[in-house]
Amino acid sequence: MDVNNFACKEYSKCVDSENNSGYLCKCLEGYVGNPYLPNGCQDINECESMSPCNGTARCTNLPGTYKCSCPVGYEGDGKKSGTGCSLPNKDPSSKTSLTVVALGICLAAGFLLFLAGVWWLYRKLEKRRNIKRKQEHFKRNGGLLLEKKLSSKEGGVENIKFFTSKELQTATDHYNENRILRRGGQGVVYKGMLHDGRIVAVKKSKIVDQEHLDPFINEIVILAKIDHRNVVKLLGCCLETEVPLLVYEFIPNGTLSQLIHDQNEEYPRSWDIRLRIAAEVSNAISYLHSSASVPIYHRDMKSSNILLDEKFRAKVSDFGTSRSIGIDQTHLTTQVQGTFGYLDPEYFQSSQFTEKSDVYSFGVVLVELLTAQKPVLTSGSQEKKSLVSYFISSVDQNQFLDTLDPQVLKDGQKEELVEVAYLAKRCLNLDGKDRPTMKEVAMELERIRVLRGFFPTQLKQAEVVVTKPTEIGYFTSSSNGFYKDSIITSVSDVHPLTILYFIYIKQTCHLPVITITLPLFSSSFR
Repeated sequence: MDVNNFACKEYSKCVDSENNSGYLCKCLEGYVGNPYLPNGCQDINECESMSPCNGTARCTNLPGTYKCSCPVGYEGDGKKSGTGCSLPNKDPSSKTSLTVVALGICLAAGFLLFLAGVWWLYRKLEKRRNIKRKQEHFKRNGGLLLEKKLSSKEGGVENIKFFTSKELQTATDHYNENRILRRGGQGVVYKGMLHDGRIVAVKKSKIVDQEHLDPFINEIVILAKIDHRNVVKLLGCCLETEVPLLVYEFIPNGTLSQLIHDQNEEYPRSWDIRLRIAAEVSNAISYLHSSASVPIYHRDMKSSNILLDEKFRAKVSDFGTSRSIGIDQTHLTTQVQGTFGYLDPEYFQSSQFTEKSDVYSFGVVLVELLTAQKPVLTSGSQEKKSLVSYFISSVDQNQFLDTLDPQVLKDGQKEELVEVAYLAKRCLNLDGKDRPTMKEVAMELERIRVLRGFFPTQLKQAEVVVTKPTEIGYFTSSSNGFYKDSIITSVSDVHPLTILYFIYIKQTCHLPVITITLPLFSSSFR
């Protein structure tokens, strides 16, 4: 069919005539006009002509049709002939559903608030329990006694600081295994860093029963009374934990035992270093015995309890088994404690610990320094024997030089090695009454150091006059030796155990005269 010749125009449609003789044109629904003319069919504006929408609905005219829109909150098609516009269904079942939903939301919110309240209450109660627990620990660990002494400044504990458990947990990274410095019979020592950047050592007990808590409290009281540069310094403690914690200055170079026995080439093992360490340790123990406010017996003197600082100076540590005694007391009767190899045989048999028991243990340390051997020797057949017995036997047979460490033989002069060996033997005497005091040992070692430092061999001969004030029963004698021409004074920094060596050289023609003030016991001077 030719569209151009088609009679029906736009917006119209063709329908069959009634007698089938042709067709008729009719405008589409929504349009009116003459369908045979161009633009003959025009759109009807139903919104104006018909008002087909419900009174609340909005009518929109569209080509050939219209649209009714209900207001917001209403539902329906908006047409008068249709459902119109109405509010949503508010039947009872709908109301019940909304009520259930709202109730569920309220219950959930209430339950969450309840849980939050329970959690807050739990945290508050837990905090109270922690505070109460810390207070109980503090009281049980002797904190009230320490506080009393702090307030009254008694017992030398005015400088002790009380650390919190949180501070020390943070300092040691929650007691990380990688922070362990050493393990001992009384506890484990951790390396820590305080909030101000100071490096410290934190000692924590391994055992929590009361019997093993006492040594920690004892160590606080003992160390609080000690002020000596060769004794490790106690910085503070924490008593609010299940076991008390002690905080010390950090000593970086390990122990004397490691220096002597470990195969570390970086350690200085010269005889000069060893002799100085021996003198420093003897001065510290002498101070404890004679010059502390109350005499103190260490009771566990051994090379692993002697720490070494950055300059390899000695620091005596581990006072867990130490005891203070009255000035009028000569011994302590206690359960035998100590380390095999260092233990005084007399104490082992009698359970009576005297100051000479510390002397015996120090004698073992001297032998270690001389021989670089451990207190218990193991032979090829795994048979164990005492280093002390072996050493004394070699001294008695005049063969002890064979037992000495090659480094000691290389660095030391034979005369001074003989003197130190015989001093060690005197310290190891089975009869405590025949042992020297620690004061005498300290002075003897200081004398050997002074003579070693200032009077080397291959110098001109001098007349030596050894004098002591006659008003207190001292003697005067003379001998010959090899010394420098100089005036020398060496004063120990340990008060009141002041050791004064005054060497005065007076030139008389070609032969210098040396006047030396020495204690009476130093009869071994030659």
